[in-house]
Amino acid sequence: MSDRDPSVSDEEWAAFVEAARKDGVGSGSVPEPRRRGFRRRPVRHEPEGWRTGPAWREMNGRGRARRQVKGVVGITLAAGLLLLALRPDLITDRLPEGFGGPGETAPLAAETARPTAPPSSEVFPDHPTLKEPFKGSPALGWANGAAGIEVPRAKAVGGMSSEEVAHALDSVKRFLVAANLDKATLRGERPTGAIKLLDPLQKDVRAYIHRSLDEPDENNDPLGLFSRFDPAEVRLAGDVVKARGRMTFEAGERSGEVQVHVDYTFVYPLVKTRPGFDEVARTVVRRQMAFALYDPAKIMTTRGLLYVLRMDESAGNSDCARDGDGFLHPQFSEDLINAAPLPGGPEIDPYDRSKDLADLPKACGTVTRT
Repeated sequence: MSDRDPSVSDEEWAAFVEAARKDGVGSGSVPEPRRRGFRRRPVRHEPEGWRTGPAWREMNGRGRARRQVKGVVGITLAAGLLLLALRPDLITDRLPEGFGGPGETAPLAAETARPTAPPSSEVFPDHPTLKEPFKGSPALGWANGAAGIEVPRAKAVGGMSSEEVAHALDSVKRFLVAANLDKATLRGERPTGAIKLLDPLQKDVRAYIHRSLDEPDENNDPLGLFSRFDPAEVRLAGDVVKARGRMTFEAGERSGEVQVHVDYTFVYPLVKTRPGFDEVARTVVRRQMAFALYDPAKIMTTRGLLYVLRMDESAGNSDCARDGDGFLHPQFSEDLINAAPLPGGPEIDPYDRSKDLADLPKACGTVTRT
């Protein structure tokens, strides 16, 4: 049965699901969803030159700019079965790819534009396991690691040749891989590979990075750029991190500038390092960033290295109460026993890529799934 050509109408399907919920189908095995913190921190530190880029060759100094480091988000996890079969064919045939439906082995097509809605919720919420760490997650059908960061075909723009644009795109991908997928970065080591791709002439950014890594706090947090977990607490469950998003480019505001914009979500399955611990929790990190590559013949810059123009970040399943130490802190079932009362505020779906991160709330709230 095709999801686009169902034998049951959308109205009939919605009525079926609602009736099943009211009748308590599977109610004996469906625990209450666990709701955890959601946070976007306001920015207090504003280094100069963050968004304006370097000066023209014939000019001195830089203009003042605004930095955007948006949010560290907390979490929730909806666990257990939502619906057991009254008519299994109605359910399994309508599941999206990657969830046990007809196309479960086929990966999702590349994202070419911003989605208009979050991934379907017409799936069985289920527990991840060490063997299947993405079980029950929309990320099940996503690409693995760097394969999820697809580079568009380069062309000349903004006074930059197609070769220069291709270099910019490749550099941005290498930065994203080094900052979000490199195993050493994930276990809290210094992300030197990513830092080397950034122009040292953007001194404010370079100083911010080193300060946030050496002495992190709520105003100087490396999580704005890098995904990092405390190796004394957690490790990856398996070798795979899922990634999905898109990369675009355009001419900059002046000749000799190409800008690269990225919007990617990374899903990390994690387990505590304690011997014998086997519960898997997922942390979902989304990043919206912009970079610039400049022609050093026209603009004061280091040839081939990137400027950071924007960095917005959110993270689902990271303990709000521990913000500022430079690590993401996924929570597990045992962590919720003595947890503080849940924060108020709206619920957020961390898999919803249809909204801009700038539109998300700033305060700690809740999310609906991981």
